[in-house]
Amino acid sequence: MTYSLYLHIPFCRHRCAYCDFNTYAGQDDSLPAYVNALCNEIKATGSSISSRERVGDEGSVATIFFGGGTPSLLTVTHYQDIFQNIFEHFTVSPEAEISLEANPGTVSPEYLKSLRKIGFNRISYGVQSTNPLELRMLERIHGYGDVVDAVRWSRAAGFENLNLDLIYGLPEQTLESWQRTVKLVVGLRPEHLSAYALTLEHGTPFGRWAAKGLLPIPDPDLAADMYEWTMDFLAGEGYVQYEISNWARENSKFQCRHNLQYWRNLNYLGLGAGAHGYADGVRYSNVLRIKTYIDRLSPPLPSSVFPLSPAVVNHHRNTPREDMAETMMTCLRLTLEGVTDETFRARFGLGLLDAYPQEIKKMTSLGLLEWHPPAPGAKTLRLTRHGRLLGNQVFMQFLD
Repeated sequence: MTYSLYLHIPFCRHRCAYCDFNTYAGQDDSLPAYVNALCNEIKATGSSISSRERVGDEGSVATIFFGGGTPSLLTVTHYQDIFQNIFEHFTVSPEAEISLEANPGTVSPEYLKSLRKIGFNRISYGVQSTNPLELRMLERIHGYGDVVDAVRWSRAAGFENLNLDLIYGLPEQTLESWQRTVKLVVGLRPEHLSAYALTLEHGTPFGRWAAKGLLPIPDPDLAADMYEWTMDFLAGEGYVQYEISNWARENSKFQCRHNLQYWRNLNYLGLGAGAHGYADGVRYSNVLRIKTYIDRLSPPLPSSVFPLSPAVVNHHRNTPREDMAETMMTCLRLTLEGVTDETFRARFGLGLLDAYPQEIKKMTSLGLLEWHPPAPGAKTLRLTRHGRLLGNQVFMQFLD
């Protein structure tokens, strides 16, 4: 069985006001101990796979993704230690996609060259906006000049696969401002672009400010206009929208293989504080706090039962019905691939119309889902263009 590895690095120089990820600022003193704990979790998880006496390509890793937080705050030595443990305790494909999330203001030419030499072959930069006022509102610590430098230095270091993340639907953001951001970023010719609508999450400063009337609520109709313009503009620039919020150059090799593992509802192992994983039908999550995570991964470690490491605090074995619903919700995010009847039937023993006859009928009649190709006997179900705007409403139909 093939797995993806997600490793969470929860350290940040500054926690942005809109962020609801498991991140912490001002705890850099814990970095060495955290890296050591992460290496211990890698060992424990890898050993638990080996103990199952898998053979052939069982337990192989096809993608590795370091997310955060700001993973680019780790030193080259930290990554050398982590990579040594990954390659000792997992069978990593020679063609593995190995990605790093980074803030444009935290990299240098020498650092990027070292990362490329270690084995990273993909970087995802959190750009969010090119507008100085919007970046200040988001409490980002970089400017657009840092983005230009980061892309230029990455190219010089040998990176041929870059993603740039953007956020639209910001308070008081205009369509013109969004269009300028997209055009400037496209001018840097990244292989991949991600564009996400801002959500005001409970528990974040943005959420609290909005609830008190201190922050304007983003206009959902304007956000929809931004999204539709983006779909049209990026198509004209040679980018293919293969997922609701993601575009890749026409060569499909630039689609994010790691995220495709999520969207196809396949196995991935989450390592690090607050990481989530899904393997062998079990969904699980790790302890959130950095200190608690370090304590749990300090020797002597208890034996691990795959896929649960000593850091796990919650886990649930999915029922077949839950797996079906989650597969519909994730696979339908794939705007071109969708859900094929053949793949669904091979996995669950039921065809799509056997499992969800009323739900599919309702969504197709509303013009939110379609069979592709649009001909008798079509076997792929996917979102329509209008359905991409209302994806959450579609996904909810498949929850019991």
